[in-house]
Amino acid sequence: MTLPIRPNRGGFLRPFGCGWFIREYLLGNGPEGSTRIDSERGAPQADINYEYKEALARATARDRAERIISRMVLGGEEVTEEQAEKIRERELARVSRKFTRMRYHSFLVYFGVLKRLGWVEPTSETGDSSIQANYPQAPDRVYYRLTKTGRGADEALWSNPQYTLYPENGRNHASKGTGWPHRKVIPSQS
Repeated sequence: MTLPIRPNRGGFLRPFGCGWFIREYLLGNGPEGSTRIDSERGAPQADINYEYKEALARATARDRAERIISRMVLGGEEVTEEQAEKIRERELARVSRKFTRMRYHSFLVYFGVLKRLGWVEPTSETGDSSIQANYPQAPDRVYYRLTKTGRGADEALWSNPQYTLYPENGRNHASKGTGWPHRKVIPSQS
């Protein structure tokens, strides 16, 4: 008997965290198949967000494909490398980019925490943004890179920058007293 590994509440966890990805990406390591960048030049927030979402989609598709292939093999089927690659491509096409969580505004809020911590800083480089074609007064794209402090922060701090910035809130930032409209909230017994 196999039991699926899943959290008690919510869905399955992401294969890697946003903080880890941003750090590795700005270090120029190209995590999870993302584009490698020059760590001194940095990258605009929109590019970092795009690469994060695509890396999550690739990792999710890879996990799904591995489960499908392992079920096929356990069922006695021969799976060629070409078949496995087709399954991976099919699963990648099926992954909704909305499924991979964090919308752009949430990403900007998260990135703002990194800026307040002093872990990222703007570089002197800017670039044209696509909105400027229709709205010339729109701001340029600002490139960001890791600071010395950001490079020196350990993995535990990067795993939850909100807690690092606001330790008084505790490790869980979810409010216990309020609920979503679709679930009943049971008042805590204090």
